Amino acid sequence: MQWEVVIGLEVHVQLATASKIFSGAATTFGAAPNTQACAVDLAMPGMLPVFNEEALRMAVRFGCAIDARINHESVFDRKNYFYPDLPKGYQISQLDHPTVAEGHLDIDLEDGTRKRIGITRAHLEEDAGKSLHEDFHGQSGIDLNRAGTPLLEIVSEPELRSAREAVSYLRKLHSIVTYLGISDGDMSQGSMRCDCNVSLRPLGQEEFGTRTEIKNVNSFRFVEKAIESEIERQMDILEDGGSITQETRLYDPDKDETRSMRSKEQANDYRYFPDPDLLPVHIDDAYIEDIRSQLPELPDAKKIRFAQEYGLSDYDAGVLAASREQADYFETVCETSKDPKLSANWVMGELAKWLNQGDLDISACPLPAEQLGKLILRIKDNTLSSKMAKQVFELLWQDGGDVDDIIEAKGLKQVTDSSAIEAIIDEVLANNASQVEQYRAADDAKRGKMIGFFVGQTMKASKGSANPQQVNAVLRKKLEG
Repeated sequence: MQWEVVIGLEVHVQLATASKIFSGAATTFGAAPNTQACAVDLAMPGMLPVFNEEALRMAVRFGCAIDARINHESVFDRKNYFYPDLPKGYQISQLDHPTVAEGHLDIDLEDGTRKRIGITRAHLEEDAGKSLHEDFHGQSGIDLNRAGTPLLEIVSEPELRSAREAVSYLRKLHSIVTYLGISDGDMSQGSMRCDCNVSLRPLGQEEFGTRTEIKNVNSFRFVEKAIESEIERQMDILEDGGSITQETRLYDPDKDETRSMRSKEQANDYRYFPDPDLLPVHIDDAYIEDIRSQLPELPDAKKIRFAQEYGLSDYDAGVLAASREQADYFETVCETSKDPKLSANWVMGELAKWLNQGDLDISACPLPAEQLGKLILRIKDNTLSSKMAKQVFELLWQDGGDVDDIIEAKGLKQVTDSSAIEAIIDEVLANNASQVEQYRAADDAKRGKMIGFFVGQTMKASKGSANPQQVNAVLRKKLEG
């Protein structure tokens, strides 16, 4: 039987407010356990929540960016459940009246086409604390620093049809929230966490199959692997005549498998009701339009501008515009080098290679964009060959400094003096007379392969400092003369 995969994602984005959503406690990551939990977060008797308007502004900002309907009235509800890291015994969330209603975003597929994915809603809620198991033998530690941190939960329509589509959607979402500045999107720190709802149905069937939810997946790679693992598990069960149980599962990256966590709750299990301590939130069109007018240039618009303004391919423009930091870095390189294509090649090539080797984000890049732009200038004015430029790049990356100072200190200046290059070539040809005769006796096809030997010998004799284009031109002239 052929199966169709149906995937919907629920993404929790931690908002970059200075304080929590209903208290004045700080939200700084990495503080000692329980040092950023105030009396409100601890649910001490008589403590009342006060809504942080900055969280509302960030939610509306996101809604405008995805062309969503913004509700003029939103209501906070109590979602009741008991867990040790939730002191109140309920989470303040939004159910029937979220801040952000229907919207959409477009993703790029592998075949070059675009697909529009509907977003059902994006609602505000508070985060719970964190249970720690690793450092306690037979016990769990509770860190309530994260309790009350503002979250925007973004719920997609079940319109994703593969693990790769899901990752493409998640990357686009990550790009948008970081462009907007409403979250740092750092998945390793829990700033963006993903719940994956996965089901299968026979190809052509309208009705959805029974879904499972994979909880709290915290990297793009793990989202793809977790979904693929769950698809395979469900397919095996269904093709053996079994049925899928609706449940919440966890992904184990070490075993590359999902395992059951608990049966899937329904909304009525949480006994939702409007929170009596928080009034409904009312906003008007003027409030929304003021926020909309302050939106930055978003990834899709930047991609179009990069292609038109800099003459880049759609692919290159899309890669460079995917991250706000990378886009800004590229444009700074361009300002210095005045060569968009060469700048794109270095940012997407050598720079990306070194970032990957160091497992670094471009925001932590040790090489200033102005210096990379200056390095490209030295390639353009023939001061450096491409090989020399990579040597200078490595020194800049490891030790910092200025491009011109490194060129001077290391004697890496390229030889472009025609008479000096001719003198080196004359010596190479004199030392390889038999190869010269073989070259002159060969046909054009063989000569094309043999010329590389003479180029190599010349570059070796010049210690890599001769201009390769000039070497080729002078060699052909002398060998064929």
